[in-house]
Amino acid sequence: MVQRRMREMAQEESGSSPGWWRVFHDKFVVEERYMSAQDRKNLYRIAVGLAVVGAVLFFSILASVLQHGGLTAGDEPVRSWLLTLRSEPLTTIMIILAIVFGPVGLPIITLVVTVTWGLLAKHAWRPMLLAGAMLTGVILAQLIGRSIGRQRPPVDLMLFGADFTFSFPSGHVLGACDFLLVTTFLVFSRRSNRMAAVAGFLLAGVGIFFAAVSRLYLGYHWLTDALASLSISFVILGGVIALDTWRTARIRGERITGELSKADTSLE
Repeated sequence: MVQRRMREMAQEESGSSPGWWRVFHDKFVVEERYMSAQDRKNLYRIAVGLAVVGAVLFFSILASVLQHGGLTAGDEPVRSWLLTLRSEPLTTIMIILAIVFGPVGLPIITLVVTVTWGLLAKHAWRPMLLAGAMLTGVILAQLIGRSIGRQRPPVDLMLFGADFTFSFPSGHVLGACDFLLVTTFLVFSRRSNRMAAVAGFLLAGVGIFFAAVSRLYLGYHWLTDALASLSISFVILGGVIALDTWRTARIRGERITGELSKADTSLE
């Protein structure tokens, strides 16, 4: 590490820059960071807590759906109430939200964000985590949807074209949850301003709320479909936090494993 750093310093002094291969290589070097032992422990606790809460909530909803009772008792009242709110301006807004968080809009947004982030950042670890989380959500939504086979609300009340695919869980809502929650964590986990992180997660919550409401308002999902998607996203977010913490969080004095790590102990 010392020799490598000496070479880098020599390059800086001579004004030369590393070749394209070095820059490409650095993209796939995991960025490590220092934190206190308590902070790292807290991150693991949050990860486990999210996974447990998400799993318990999901299986509770799933049991209700399969037994046609329990939490599904709120599905029809919520749908009926939203029907009374329908208006042309509100429908236009909800359709726009459905397009943004839909199977065309959200993948494009995700691709643009991950590619741009990966190109601009020195390390591609975080955009790769985001892409992995989004892909995991898509796979889970397809597997669960085909396994459960829940029918959607009546087709004649859908406002943006008929949809005969399965209803449980909502792919739109799951995609929105994964993108907003995971992105917020990956961005603010590298910043020390906790109030900014709280504000970021609050904004993510607002986005998730409107994504879910748009699907219910337009007549494509039941309330429990959206809640199931949120619960799955909690599990995915917990997994991302645990993986990111395991791979990047270091306590001073620990052995550093990442080449070109930001937490390179030889530089101190």
